[in-house]
Amino acid sequence: QVHFVESGGGLVQAGGSLRLSCAASGFIFGNLAMGWYRQAPGKQREMVATISSGGSTKYADFVKGRFTISRDNAKNTVYLQMNSLKSEDAAVYYCNAHNYLYSGAVFPGYWGQGTQVTVSS
Repeated sequence: QVHFVESGGGLVQAGGSLRLSCAASGFIFGNLAMGWYRQAPGKQREMVATISSGGSTKYADFVKGRFTISRDNAKNTVYLQMNSLKSEDAAVYYCNAHNYLYSGAVFPGYWGQGTQVTVSS
């Protein structure tokens, strides 16, 4: 069964950094693109960054230059390094496999619990 376990969130001051991790299971990790998504209170979930099976990355405009997505196929894990955090980055962050054709999650019924990021100003 598909499973995602996100970790690494927490409380950080504006301008600080966090590194999120997501362990995935239940599918052939190395074959699929992966993505980080986030959802703030009262807002829809949005894509933050994606990484293809070959390592090509894409970022939402609002995180370009500040966030870096990476993956370790040997560990079935995807990471999100977040620097220069802003108050508007506060949200619950999730990972999922990503489909570039429709720009969305491959397994929409299998979201993990997410990891909360809180940014204090």
